[in-house]
Amino acid sequence: MFLSKTTTYAIRILIFMATDQQPLFSAQYLYEKLNISNRYLRRLLTDLSKHGFITSSRGRNGGFVFARSLETIYISEIIEAVEGTHFLGSCIMGFTDCKLSPVCAMHNPWLEIRNNMNHTFSKTSLQDIKNSG
Repeated sequence: MFLSKTTTYAIRILIFMATDQQPLFSAQYLYEKLNISNRYLRRLLTDLSKHGFITSSRGRNGGFVFARSLETIYISEIIEAVEGTHFLGSCIMGFTDCKLSPVCAMHNPWLEIRNNMNHTFSKTSLQDIKNSG
């Protein structure tokens, strides 16, 4: 499984915010700490805000904070917000449907891996990650 760069960055941003001690995160602070291009970072922050993970306040002392408690934000939600619900249901070989008869050699191993990852992502919250660090 490969997460897109956008998904990886979204997860990095939220994990950083969950584990850092700042009460409010400016885009500039996140840019300096995470080394994600400023323009890309700001677009991601807007998208994460639209999906209800964070909220923003404007002005001189503005920034970003979590919109929900860390216990209620799961990695699977972040992935779905960025990739869509189809992501873990796709074929590892890139086929839209398993049209091969019999199915490809990776079908059953990928199904097991996909189910395990789905389970792990849906049970792992940002709070779990914060507690493990």
